[in-house]
Amino acid sequence: MIIDIPENSDFSIHNIPFGIFSTKDRSPRVGVAVGEHILDLAAVAELDVFDFNTALLEKDTLNDFISLGKEITTRVRKKIQYWLKDRESVLAGKPELFVKQSEAQMHMPVAIGDYTDFYSSLEHATNVGKMFRDPENALLPNWKHIPVGYHGRASSIIVSGQPIYRPKGQTKPNDAEAPVFGPTQRLDFELEMGFICGKETPLGESISTKNAEDYIFGLVLFNDWSARDIQKWEYVPLGPFLAKNFASSISPWVVTLEALEPFKLTGPKQEPEVLPYLQFEGDKNYDINLEVRIQPEKGEETTVCLSNFKHMYWNMAQQLAHHTVNGCNINIGDMMASGTISGKEENSFGSMLELSWGGTKPVKLKNGSERKFIEDGDTVTMKGYAQKDDIRVGFGEVTTKVLPAK
Repeated sequence: MIIDIPENSDFSIHNIPFGIFSTKDRSPRVGVAVGEHILDLAAVAELDVFDFNTALLEKDTLNDFISLGKEITTRVRKKIQYWLKDRESVLAGKPELFVKQSEAQMHMPVAIGDYTDFYSSLEHATNVGKMFRDPENALLPNWKHIPVGYHGRASSIIVSGQPIYRPKGQTKPNDAEAPVFGPTQRLDFELEMGFICGKETPLGESISTKNAEDYIFGLVLFNDWSARDIQKWEYVPLGPFLAKNFASSISPWVVTLEALEPFKLTGPKQEPEVLPYLQFEGDKNYDINLEVRIQPEKGEETTVCLSNFKHMYWNMAQQLAHHTVNGCNINIGDMMASGTISGKEENSFGSMLELSWGGTKPVKLKNGSERKFIEDGDTVTMKGYAQKDDIRVGFGEVTTKVLPAK
């Protein structure tokens, strides 16, 4: 191996995720995570080893690179894997091609034109329905027939490491006759995965479940921050608005769909049978272990959730097919988030809303404090990895600190 990769690294030879990084002496550019290092693809391009316009490797987003198409981007990934294994390759004896991740600044990997958030975990939707509506009829009548989603705000999606401010808005306390204004008292995370569209469609065209994977470049970890008290007051009749659009956080490395191929599996059985355009063949779910940790301002972090992407009732192919069945066009860099990923066990619930059951069961942290929701000074970190035998492919982390309201 050209460079040492620690055992159990998220960024193994099997991964090769793409991202945008910079250092003190390197402008933002395309790189690949390899163990604890970053391979500078703009620098590699100077060796004249690529057969495309390498100027796009010096761009500050991946959009132009992704637009080359999977035939080229997959070939680049495979070349890098081959070079890393071959001690006589073009990378040999060229330490200047590598940068330590600890010495690099990560940036938003793509320019996101549009963002859609789905609501695709049966367990999460059931839990929320029990809390806010009729426990006997937790799911709305449409839930098992369509992948429910809403159009979110692309401009406030930020990269890991960037703090957020506690949002303000209207809430209506249960004992109040009129709404009040102020900082949210129920700030929450939502454990999600996001996928990035890698191919565009013209207006009027639909994507089938059979072809959907051709339009998905890769995945990131996604924290869909939520203000539950603001959401409760505003969401009828049109759904989330200020409760969601103040910030969402993503991990900086985009793990390609091809790297996740070994971890495909069968998803939950869908009953009743879905309409023909949502039917699919083969395994479309992914076995990705997910974890959420909370670290208070003073104190060590506590793991509060252990979940898995395999729990999703609606898969990504169905989400994309439904999103475009009416002719809605998609563009390169568009992001689609999965919706909160909750499992059946209480410790696998992907939000504080569920973990504390609406604030009635506080979650204990290692420093002795309790949390019903996220407090100022807390840092929330999400991690994710897939493992099968000796093949490990990880996402790194998305970490965000909450600052007091401005």
